[in-house]
Amino acid sequence: MITYKKASLKDIPKMQKLVLPEVESGKILHRSDDEVATNIRSYTLAFDQDKLVGFVALHIHSQNLAEIRSLIVDSTFRSKGIGKNLVLLALKEATKLELKEVFTLTYEQEFFKRLNFKEIPKTSLPEHKIWADCIKCKHFPICDEIALILEV
Repeated sequence: MITYKKASLKDIPKMQKLVLPEVESGKILHRSDDEVATNIRSYTLAFDQDKLVGFVALHIHSQNLAEIRSLIVDSTFRSKGIGKNLVLLALKEATKLELKEVFTLTYEQEFFKRLNFKEIPKTSLPEHKIWADCIKCKHFPICDEIALILEV
């Protein structure tokens, strides 16, 4: 049975190990241990018993806007609804915080479209997103990720 909980600082080594293959492939940005620690309250984790099998972050950009980022599910646990549940938990948190919109940048646009996210031009994203995160990406400035947004 999969259980979900907010991350704690002691989870960081497991989180870094789980995300490493996707970071190496360029699908997810590398975040240092310190960066993860600074944002630890934004992460929700999925466990199968004591094994970390996935996580997601809800990163707040403004009073009205947040981002779903760092969504990862262990390859052996995919297609079991874990990613969907992680996103739904993040959206529930966004609603509690009274945010108006949640966006994502992704290579998995069909996954997010099934959750009612709508594609938008990347140029409509906050400028600080580009300079804070995208500039660290190995694909910058030639980005083929798709931007999607959802009203919450």
